[in-house]
Amino acid sequence: MAPVMLRASTILGAFEQARTELVGKAVILTDGKAGTVEDVWLDEWHGLRISIKGHDGKWPISTLKFTQMD
Repeated sequence: MAPVMLRASTILGAFEQARTELVGKAVILTDGKAGTVEDVWLDEWHGLRISIKGHDGKWPISTLKFTQMD
């Protein structure tokens, strides 16, 4: 497999893993917003972004302060 394809596959695999781990989890953001993760996106400018059920917008994953423990 070409190095570019391997790198792309690695990134997409990590994205799917993050999505599986986060969607449906209760979270608190650094700005105090709290709720359940509705979806996860890959954004070319900000990296991983999440949407929180009941709140309009998408936030960078770096704003997560706490996540629900299993």
